Amino acid sequence: MRVLLVEDEPDLGRAIKRTLNREKYIVDLVLDGAEAWHYLETDWTQYTLAIFDWLLPGISGIELCQRLRQQHNSLPVLILTAKDRMEDKVTGLDAGADDYLVKPFGMAELLARLRALQRRVPQIQPQQLQVGNLTLDYKTHTVCARNVGTQQVIVLTAKEFQLLEYFLQHPNQIVTSDQIRNQLWEVNAESVSNVVAAQIRLLRRKLAQTGSDRSIETVHGIGYRFNSTYVSK
Repeated sequence: MRVLLVEDEPDLGRAIKRTLNREKYIVDLVLDGAEAWHYLETDWTQYTLAIFDWLLPGISGIELCQRLRQQHNSLPVLILTAKDRMEDKVTGLDAGADDYLVKPFGMAELLARLRALQRRVPQIQPQQLQVGNLTLDYKTHTVCARNVGTQQVIVLTAKEFQLLEYFLQHPNQIVTSDQIRNQLWEVNAESVSNVVAAQIRLLRRKLAQTGSDRSIETVHGIGYRFNSTYVSK
């Protein structure tokens, strides 16, 4: 689950980011609207949720919403603002926001509103993701491998889970290391040249316990492919 957080109050932005990271969200924190729009209009990553402050340098959160909707982009958006008048809430919702949270707020309420947004758009966060005999469970962060007469459950780290989810969402497609890095690591994260290869090695070790480690193929000189034939029922 990847979130674009646009908040020009650094302390509040970092606090929200820490909270979301603990809940296994991947968060790109941006301090102004112009940079946020640059992230949104490029195709190096795909966001599943966005949190916009109303008053931002460059482009306001309201204008970001309007631009998204003008492009028929249905990205769910939560607006943060100190404006608490009914007219302001109507303005925000009419601009294309999906929800509205007035400052100051508690982090528990923020998380609850994000969960509500996910329920409104079920395709954002299904309960499970299945390819062949492998099933990812979003509640338990586990992978279950079903074979004839047996079922094996493997507990994954947050990054292993995100990586396997990405492969299962793109079965039999070749994806590059850059594509994986751009989608699963924060934009401003420290770059390590072999971070993707190292994480794939760790995931393969876990999948070896289910006999599915060969499903992640290295396509030399290009990237990787999740071959669903190795996990077919």
